[in-house]
Amino acid sequence: MNLGEQLQKLREEKKMSREDLAGEMNVSRQAVYKWENNKGYPDIENLIKLSELYNVTLDELIKGDQKFQKKIAIDEEEEEPATPGFVIGIIIVFIGIFFDLGKFSFCISILGFAIMLFYNELKQTFWNIKKDFKEER
Repeated sequence: MNLGEQLQKLREEKKMSREDLAGEMNVSRQAVYKWENNKGYPDIENLIKLSELYNVTLDELIKGDQKFQKKIAIDEEEEEPATPGFVIGIIIVFIGIFFDLGKFSFCISILGFAIMLFYNELKQTFWNIKKDFKEER
């Protein structure tokens, strides 16, 4: 049984309409409809509320829905550690702050912050320029 079918079955057992559930959960009726028809999934906060409302564990709610379990696993994989740009940027900021480089300290610190914020964009731009340069030869 997938998550949508499970949610619909539990709601009907409680003799609640979609509108009643939506009001209880502070979401729209359309959101409840999407959950029950597998057109969308509730976020973790709403899953917790649903498990409390229906008096079931989260495990019981999602265990039968393989697609939802895979989505949760993918979301967990997307959490990535500090990027190289962040580390490089922090190092440059510290160099700018802690070394007395006169007027350049401020500029170096700003450069560090820019690298932290825009590392991926800078890297992509650099590789595009490098690729274009090779193609022109």
